[in-house]
Amino acid sequence: MTAEKCYKLFKLNTLTHYLFKSLIIICGLYSTVSIAEKDYFVGGGVGYQNDRLDDVNSLNGEDAFVQLNTGITIDSQHRIMATYSYKDKFSQSLLFASYDYLYDITDKVSLNGGFLLGVGYNDIANKTSVDFVRGLQVGTSYHINSGWSADLTYRYIHQDFDEKDVEIDNTQQVVIIANYHF
Repeated sequence: MTAEKCYKLFKLNTLTHYLFKSLIIICGLYSTVSIAEKDYFVGGGVGYQNDRLDDVNSLNGEDAFVQLNTGITIDSQHRIMATYSYKDKFSQSLLFASYDYLYDITDKVSLNGGFLLGVGYNDIANKTSVDFVRGLQVGTSYHINSGWSADLTYRYIHQDFDEKDVEIDNTQQVVIIANYHF
């Protein structure tokens, strides 16, 4: 087994370790969540993404992307969400879970901020990899009515993609999201 394959296996095992710990924490918190006020939602969005690439060819990483998400808001202050985003350039897919703290400005507008953890798949210059991603996000939500809301979110994501002479230094996203609440 080559050193590169060993390193990728180590990264995958480390990711599995973090995801397992996160699952244990979520299960431990389930008892307190079961009595709280909950709001479930599904949604989708479109946005702009820029991947800052450090490589010898100086590839351009800008493109539009689409996303699907689902999640739960607990006591109108804590939002847990699962998100899948896809960008056609580099066939990039990101799958991550995120947590946001929501701060109400009015009964319809709230500010939010939080973090995300997950995995990313990239195919850049014929080099593919599945890597750990983590980041921070901030935004604002507008509650149109009891069934619909819209979000404007900015994300700063660090990816571990580093294949030969191509590396993703960071990813930045701006996305507009529409959510249906049930």
